[in-house]
Amino acid sequence: MRSNSIKIPVSLDSNSSTVGEGPLPRRIGLGTAIAVVIGSMVGSGIFTTTGFISRDVGSPIALMALWVAGGLTALAGALCYSELGGAMPEAGGDYVYLREAFGPFVAYLSGWTSFLVGFSGATAASALAFVGYLRYFFPTLDSAGFESKLLALAILWSLTGVHVAGVGPGGKFQRFFAATTVLGMLALIAAGFSSGRGNAHNFLTAAPAQGSAAVALIFVMYAYSGWNAAAYLAGEIQNPSRRLPAALITGTTVVIVLYLGMNAMYLYAQPTAEMAGVLAVAEKTSVTLLGPTAAGLIAGLVAIVLVGSTSALILSGPRVYYAMARDGVFFRSLSKLNPKLGTPARAILLQAAWASVLILFFHAFERVVVYTGFALTAFTALTVIALIVLRVRRPTVARPFLTPGYPWLPSAYLVVSAWILTYTLVQ
Repeated sequence: MRSNSIKIPVSLDSNSSTVGEGPLPRRIGLGTAIAVVIGSMVGSGIFTTTGFISRDVGSPIALMALWVAGGLTALAGALCYSELGGAMPEAGGDYVYLREAFGPFVAYLSGWTSFLVGFSGATAASALAFVGYLRYFFPTLDSAGFESKLLALAILWSLTGVHVAGVGPGGKFQRFFAATTVLGMLALIAAGFSSGRGNAHNFLTAAPAQGSAAVALIFVMYAYSGWNAAAYLAGEIQNPSRRLPAALITGTTVVIVLYLGMNAMYLYAQPTAEMAGVLAVAEKTSVTLLGPTAAGLIAGLVAIVLVGSTSALILSGPRVYYAMARDGVFFRSLSKLNPKLGTPARAILLQAAWASVLILFFHAFERVVVYTGFALTAFTALTVIALIVLRVRRPTVARPFLTPGYPWLPSAYLVVSAWILTYTLVQ
């Protein structure tokens, strides 16, 4: 099944409308691709993890340095994927790159991991987290009860219907929620700093470290995960050789700016000693800077963020199963597109069905998602290695985008990934 040369889709025409078992039509613009990256990256992590990182490192300078380092690592990965996606603008992302560099078996493992937990599990977890934040507005809602599961299923299948309907309505939906997320976070940051209730001296006030900066970096990197989301849609992006790199780089850069702004606001509101170990650090910060009513604003903002995150997972994940089906290593029927809508509707519905099973019957699956993060990190690192392998094996292949700083930049990404994998495995 492994090809002798990097596969290029039959048509790169942005007006392509091939359906059935042919390639996906190229209907995704730059704005939607950027929105998918932002939606995939920004989740509840930025609103919750800084308190634990503060506890581990103590120093506000170290705290900000970790978020900078994590952002630069994510950007390094995005630059590597930009080269791979520009050379192989197909649906499937990692699956395609691993297939070309290491053969079908490694790609097969990556694809099934994505289906069983990587995308489906993350989708289910995101939908349940959305319901959890609704408890602020509906206090009687039991986050572990059947009613909450039904609400999670409702948001899951509503978003699934949007994306089955086509990348037109799905793209508009994704762009709206990405824009709302960005504008909401920027407004929160601006309001926090303009309140005058914080203290700039907090940026220089350190507390004793109670953990390891290296361990804290793992939490930071998980908060930055999702920077490669647009690569899964490469088979549908118009002019992918230029717009795919632009989407990966722009989306990742926007999230880096947002994350640094949010963490600066946290420090402006309180020193690291006061937010050490605090889970609801965003809520605590907003109440300090803006008053008690701001807690509801944070709950609403996080709920909006989680809708956008769930939507991005529903949009990008099924493209992996579609690519696998076309290669004959997944259910063959998933390779067929809806003849009217031009979407891999069957793949989208299958992911929603499995995510529904996880929501309803697997109470501890969120722990499995965390554990599977090890495998997903390993496959992402292997994909960056694939960049080096393909440079050596196929030097003459057209690469519209070249990774800057090669081979040092991919090597830096691999060093960070190796640390995360090694520490996680040891622990």
